[in-house]
Order: sequence, then structure tokens, then C-alpha cells
Amino acid sequence: MERTDNDYLLLTPGPLSTSPTVRLAMDRDWCTWDDDYNHGVVTPIRRRLVQLATSACPDEYTCVLMQGSGTFSVEATIGTAVPSDGQLLVLANGAYGNRLAQIAERLNIDHIVHDSGELDPPDLRRLEEELDGRPDLSHVVVVHNETTTGMMNPLDDIAGIVKSRDRVLLVDSMSAFGGVPLDVGELGIDYIISSANKCIQGVPGFGFIIARRSLLEQTRGQARSLSLDLYDQWRVMEDGQGKWRYTSPTHTVRAFYQALQELDEEGGVEARHARYAENQRRLVEGMERLGFQCVLPKAYHSPIITSFLNPDHPDYEFRRFYDLLKQQGFVIYPGKVTGVDSFRIGTIGHVFPDDIDRLVDAVERSMYWT
Repeated sequence: MERTDNDYLLLTPGPLSTSPTVRLAMDRDWCTWDDDYNHGVVTPIRRRLVQLATSACPDEYTCVLMQGSGTFSVEATIGTAVPSDGQLLVLANGAYGNRLAQIAERLNIDHIVHDSGELDPPDLRRLEEELDGRPDLSHVVVVHNETTTGMMNPLDDIAGIVKSRDRVLLVDSMSAFGGVPLDVGELGIDYIISSANKCIQGVPGFGFIIARRSLLEQTRGQARSLSLDLYDQWRVMEDGQGKWRYTSPTHTVRAFYQALQELDEEGGVEARHARYAENQRRLVEGMERLGFQCVLPKAYHSPIITSFLNPDHPDYEFRRFYDLLKQQGFVIYPGKVTGVDSFRIGTIGHVFPDDIDRLVDAVERSMYWT
């Protein structure tokens, strides 16, 4: 059955398909000064996000919500957490790792970059050697799931190396938090950043940072921006019991509150991860049956998004393939790997294994070049 342009599944790493009830939650206006909003919506969100981040030591962490896309929250964290005399090591293996370096460059933060290329994870031996040889390196930042390719970086190993050398660890977990089990307290992560419109399955409009309280308290006056001052944003939320410094995206925040409830109803992060993993397993199995090849070896795969090589056929055009799938109710992503002709398919959001089976059938019907 063909669908309208407004009736399709977003098979992307975010924004993604949301549930009808999450969208319905936006059908009301809220006052940013009112206790019903600040105490009844914002404060429970902040508390619940810390609980999702760690059961080992929740009292050691706090949560800050920040207006804008996920990148706004990443820039707020880097620009606030790294002091003027600090030095940042950026572990990059894709477009979003490179963006971390761009942020540091734009903010005039002293930094170095370990670029392992888009098809390999960060070099752990090089990381050890760099930290051992450079005592001036104070902070390390890495992308958890690099959606350029879909690679899940070895966060446990990276955290172990960084924390054993007593450095501050920042993690951009934009596309993995809430969909991949982890405990920031057990791993020693100091700042972890994500966004409303990723694995929690809310809608775009704000990001969030779970931060080690003792470190965040030391960052007063360090921010390189007014609106992206993470410390001031946190201080106002603490003192105002959920009040934002500047106008908050109220409808998006209320939708996120609903999305958090639906995460709990599904069974939490472990259950959501299991669904995403089954989505991705069926996707790869079905695409390989049709003759498609993955860009990455399976050992590097994540349940978030998977890159596939474009068919090596003179009649193949991605745009035509994309349009045929969209007519059948599925929106996929173009490739992002430098020098590799590819496309990407996400397996997160309000998407279920039966949807992936339908997608594979739609792909088969769209293979006009065979």
C-alpha cells in the first residue's frame, strides 16, 4: 500500500518515528514559570535521566537540560567543562568525532585529535601512550555510537584507560543513550550527552547532559558562551526546581516526559536494546539475502544504524531507490562515509521487527536495477 508523504517510518538515527501518544502529548500549551511544568514535568525528567544513567551511584550525578539540537548540548559541555588551562584529546572516527574537534577549534580550546579513520575504532594503544606521555591532557571526549557508519565504539575499554589515568571523560552518546545499557558510575564517565529525539524516542528540541556533580560545581565562570553555559543552566534549574534560564521548548519537554513513561512500560533500556538489536539483526539478514553488503564487519555493528554499500550496477541511483522506498512508507538515509558509495538504515525509534520485515520486502520490490 502506498502512503502519503506524511505517513512513513523514519529509519534514521534521529529524528525518528515516535509513538502516537508521544505526539499527542504536545497537544497542550504550558507556562514556563508554572509549577505544573517545572515541578511536575521538568524535575521528574531530570531525576529519571540520572536513574537511567546509573544505579551504582546516582547521588554523584546531576542532569542539565539544554535547548537546541544535540550538538548544542555537546558544545555547551565541551565549552564549560574544559578550563582555559585544560587540554582536550578528541577521539575521532567519523563525522561526529570530527565535529567534536570543530567545536574545540571554534572555541579556541587547546586540543589534539586522534583520527583513526571512519572504518576503524579508536586506537586504544595510542590512547594509552598519549595519556602516559602527555600529563597536560586533562580531558578526553569520544562519540559512543558513530552514526557515520553505525560503529559502536569500545566505550568500556576507553573509559577504563582514561579513568585509570585520572582524566576527565566526556561521552557524546547522542544516538545510544537509552537504547544501549550502560552505567556511567561504574564506567567512571564524568559527562554523558544525548538528545530528546534519539533512543528515548521523543521529538527534537532539546538535549541533556548527565554530569558528575562534583566536577560541574567547579566549572562556574568557565563557559565560553552565555546561552550555552552549562553551569549557569544547571544552577538555575537547581535553584528554580526545574526552571530554565531562557524559554524552554515546552511541548517537546512534555512529549519527552511521555516518552520516558513509555520506555519504562516497554521494560526499560534492556528491553528497548533487545528490540533494537532484533530490528538490526533482521535488517542485516534480509539485506544480505537480497545481495547487499554491509560497510562494516559485524563485530563493529550497533543496533542503532547500519551502512550498506550501494549496488555496483550502472542503472542504480540512490535517489530513485530512496523515492521508491518512500512511496512504500520507509525513509532511509544517504551514506556519509568518505569515498564509499553507501546508504544507511536506522533501526531505532517506534519501529518493530515486523516493520523491518516489511522494509526488506519493500527493498526487494524497489530493486529496479536487477
